Amino acid sequence: MKLTSYGAAGEVTGSCHLVEVGEVRILLDCGLIQGRKKDELRNHDPFPFEPAMLDAVVLSHAHIDHSGRLPILIRQGFQGRIHTHEASADLANILLKDSAYLNARDTEYRNKRRARKGKPPLTPLYDQSDVDETLQRFHTHRFGETHDIAPGVKLTLHDAGHILGSAMVELELTEGSVTKTLVFSGDLGHRGAPILRDFTRLKKADFVLMESTYGNRIHRSWEETFEEVSDIAASLKNSNGNVLIPAFSVGRSQMILYMFARYFEEWDLGRWKIFLDSPMAIEATELYLRYTRLYDEMAAAFYEENGALLNMPNLKFSKTADDSRAINRMDSGAIVIAGSGMCTGGRIMHHLKHNLWRKDSHVIISGYQSSGSLGRKLVEGAPFVKLWGEKIRVNATIHTVGGLSAHADQEGMLEWYSHFEGRPPVLLVHGEQRAGEELAVRLRKDFGARANVAVAGKTTDLLTA
Repeated sequence: MKLTSYGAAGEVTGSCHLVEVGEVRILLDCGLIQGRKKDELRNHDPFPFEPAMLDAVVLSHAHIDHSGRLPILIRQGFQGRIHTHEASADLANILLKDSAYLNARDTEYRNKRRARKGKPPLTPLYDQSDVDETLQRFHTHRFGETHDIAPGVKLTLHDAGHILGSAMVELELTEGSVTKTLVFSGDLGHRGAPILRDFTRLKKADFVLMESTYGNRIHRSWEETFEEVSDIAASLKNSNGNVLIPAFSVGRSQMILYMFARYFEEWDLGRWKIFLDSPMAIEATELYLRYTRLYDEMAAAFYEENGALLNMPNLKFSKTADDSRAINRMDSGAIVIAGSGMCTGGRIMHHLKHNLWRKDSHVIISGYQSSGSLGRKLVEGAPFVKLWGEKIRVNATIHTVGGLSAHADQEGMLEWYSHFEGRPPVLLVHGEQRAGEELAVRLRKDFGARANVAVAGKTTDLLTA
């Protein structure tokens, strides 16, 4: 019984972990490597294992850094099933199609530049036909159900509370007379987050493969976060401009809309026109409205009372480009939620161009902004930014909201691990090296756990770990 991490080892993206039980091979996740250009070029490298030899894939959730290389896996010969939660399969239908479109568009742009330099064209990582074939391989499950997915391998998915359908993976591995339980956390959700239930606490494991994204950070409390948002809402009561909210399409957009619906009267939102201006976020929101059985108690009660989780009379879904352009003819009275969350592309860029220079406009930054992104520049107080080569004065008021992360922080991950009996050994993945190392120190200190940060390509023997 062996475990080898080939992605998200010492880094956040590209989740990819191979489990071997005798002759059986199970892959946990197959995500895109994201970030710097030189990192993303690694997506074109061949897999360090033979895809055709895999018996099955288990997908923890639909985010592209966990699912985005599945079409490449199939293009290179994988013939088996992809096991995941039914909501994750529905979200993957949205996210993988968008990924194929963006990849094709980016490759087309780069090939025009290469042609002018006399260089040969690049081939897209995959296309829509690859995505269609991938989606046909999905075999869906519900939380708490146990299924045989390969000889000697039983799978049970448990609620991870991160995004819709996100799962922690429990594998019961049997070879001969020996049985071991491997638990893969997937991405653990932020306890107390709106809409979805908190992550499930498990007791039994012989080995834990655990995320460490925020292994060295503590989130602001939800009470402080709601108070912060309420203060911003109060400051907008006398505003006559527009309000822009860059937001990730899956998870963050739905969280913001739910908060708006819950505090609609208190935050005086009736005087605004609220736009969800992102085709992907609209599709994801429709899924969130469908999977009511995954709601936490508060969201379920709100749904029972109001008939819809996001029921607001002034909310409009802006599906088309014309719908989006029409918003920019409004000088005031609009709240616009649009992607991308870090202001690195998407429709939010056009709204920023039309509003950043206005003194009565507001921008609410609701998520992490990577170094070098336009969102980070706004957070850091840049007086000017460039949009499509044009220098734009930043006169709008910039608000930054902390605490809305969909990931567990260090305390949340430690609390999740604390429920395991016998303190099983831990291998930390899906986090930068420093985050993983600091979480490993806490696991050793607090629980006496054998905790290490994964090294890409290094194999762990699960029988002796």
